[in-house]
Amino acid sequence: MEMAMTVMNAATLQPKPLRPKGPYLLPNPRRVINFKASSLHNPQVSSIGAPTLVGQFDPTIPIERAVTPPSSWYTDPSFYSLELDTLFYRGWQAAGYTEQIKNPGEFFTCRLGNAEFVVCRDGDGKLQAFHNVCRHHASLLAYGSGRKSCFVCPYHGWTYGLDGSLLKATRITGIQNFNEHEFGLISVKAATWGPFVLLNMEQDVDSDTDIVEKEWLGSSSELLSNNGVDSSLSFVCRRDYMIECNWKVFCDNYLDGGYHVPYAHKGLASGLNLDHYSTTIYEKVSIQKCEGGSTERTNDYDRLGSKALYAFVYPNFMINRYGPWMDTNLVLPLGPRKCQVIFDYFIEPSLMDNKDFIERSLKDSERVQVEDVVLCEGVQRGLESPAYDIGRYAPTVENAMHHFHCLLHKSLKK
Repeated sequence: MEMAMTVMNAATLQPKPLRPKGPYLLPNPRRVINFKASSLHNPQVSSIGAPTLVGQFDPTIPIERAVTPPSSWYTDPSFYSLELDTLFYRGWQAAGYTEQIKNPGEFFTCRLGNAEFVVCRDGDGKLQAFHNVCRHHASLLAYGSGRKSCFVCPYHGWTYGLDGSLLKATRITGIQNFNEHEFGLISVKAATWGPFVLLNMEQDVDSDTDIVEKEWLGSSSELLSNNGVDSSLSFVCRRDYMIECNWKVFCDNYLDGGYHVPYAHKGLASGLNLDHYSTTIYEKVSIQKCEGGSTERTNDYDRLGSKALYAFVYPNFMINRYGPWMDTNLVLPLGPRKCQVIFDYFIEPSLMDNKDFIERSLKDSERVQVEDVVLCEGVQRGLESPAYDIGRYAPTVENAMHHFHCLLHKSLKK
């Protein structure tokens, strides 16, 4: 039985003045301003503690009466540190795609918060993952991606096998109480689902494919597989964006049910039928669907095909499947007000030689991303203003965003 809740959205819904009733009225504006003003100029603001900030959002209140998390969730350094420890350093996290490591010896590097990783196929073709840190004096061991027979530290030449074992420690004559078997690379659990590579920093987890699928995607996995999220597509390119905003601002923007599209992405909106927009909520996944233009269209947005699917995989991974395309967005937190968003583009193999179509599609996508960067950076600046503390949800369109915030609260309370 599919565990899901579906809400039909009218993305072109015009905003209306909110007049909430009951005990969940918006705070007095003066009180909000006073609180924010003291926060901005008081270096001890974080002394109230991140756990207290978590408690300032109540996930039990229905979306119709709920207020959003406070702006401190997006600005406070102590809250960011709590997120890294309790959210990103636990559970399965998207790291890359299988095409990067198809053959023995191939590797790629990635990061999550302050953690650096290297992922590879060893000589036997086994998937391996390690903290990308030399055990000698903590230098990063590998950079970028490529193919190697071993990893040689660029600092002092310590050498490690693709299975993580220490093969060579240079100039250690006279060292005492040193056991080379205790100085291999620190391993990380790795698994794959479809075209994606996943990592988990917890050591006592099972990397069996079925178990990983259930934990990462829950009951949404079959729907994704049946809608073209698979390994049959060919990799086209990667683009990344450094954005001056908290990582959650980008996620919130993605999860507003198309609310912002007709206002901020007028070109994109012309190629989508926003009157037929739906959101389905799963355990840790939300899936937004929207009809595109006719397959007979020949304008700039024929890349969207007849329908589009946008899947958000908690906490920071997005899968977009439309027409012959799939692109993924991985949001990496880099601080309370900075994140990196990595876009990987895939296309149906039959179109790999259609350079004009690919170039035009990527140009269209780039335009949307630039528009979103402006939006997200503007929101971050507003969150840091003394005039703002909490907001409200538009219930018919922002249910996926509310679901995201509830999941955050649950993770951070553990």
